Amino acid sequence: MNDISSDDIFLLKQRLAEQEALIHALQEKLSNREREIDHLQAQLDKLRRMNFGSRSEKVSRRIAQMEADLNRLQKESDTLTGRVYDPAVQRPLRQTRTRKPFPESLPRDEKRLLPAAPCCPNCGGSLSYLGEDTAEQLELMRSAFRVIRTVREKHACTQCDTIVQAPAPSRPIERGIAGPGLLARVLTSKYAEHTPLYRQSEIYGRQGVELRRSLLSGWVDACCRLLSPLEEALHGYVMTDGKLHADDTPVQVLLPGNKKTKTGRLWAYVRDDRNAGSALAPAVWFAYSPDR
Repeated sequence: MNDISSDDIFLLKQRLAEQEALIHALQEKLSNREREIDHLQAQLDKLRRMNFGSRSEKVSRRIAQMEADLNRLQKESDTLTGRVYDPAVQRPLRQTRTRKPFPESLPRDEKRLLPAAPCCPNCGGSLSYLGEDTAEQLELMRSAFRVIRTVREKHACTQCDTIVQAPAPSRPIERGIAGPGLLARVLTSKYAEHTPLYRQSEIYGRQGVELRRSLLSGWVDACCRLLSPLEEALHGYVMTDGKLHADDTPVQVLLPGNKKTKTGRLWAYVRDDRNAGSALAPAVWFAYSPDR
């Protein structure tokens, strides 16, 4: 028979909520103590390095005070975690924390390892499944090139010899060998990851594909022309009536034909009216000018 009443269940839930709130408060307090310990330890290490050699009485007093503060904070941290403080035992500054799991959205390749022998190594008896230990390792697989071969069959009419063939699919660059994914990779590497074209050419060469720097440069130029309608639409959207934020960053530009440089400007124009209650999407438009 179940002798627990609804009132008992309510009290248990209330106590559980209070304990969870207390645990959260203690964890927050412990985190603050650990941050203070790290800050003091960094300052203490800096003072010790400065004090190496000629010893200053003022610096020595400050070091002694910081060591006392550090010991006090460590004792408070031990009190919160229930550890017994022993100054003779050397310990790491920060306690080991649980590693954050990898995102579930990442694909996983499972390698299942079985015992070397199907029977017990001691007595030769049969084995039954008991459980398993699992460990995950993050790996990065290199980008793989793929050749997309498009085959357009030709068919001829048996009556009039008319030849019929499917039209060729469009390409981002007319008669170009690069697919849209490869072009996106080149642009992202150059502008978002700051990888120059000559380095990209070297990277692709190590993967067995020769793509000269001049070829990559031509792709970038063609993509800029392809994206110009989007750039114009973005420019018109950002520059409409309303509040506009702008800022410029000086950059050194190599003059063509010589090794001299001049100072150019990269401009960022931002439209963002969300703080004013606008439902319009924020946007940013970039521009370059040789001077102000």
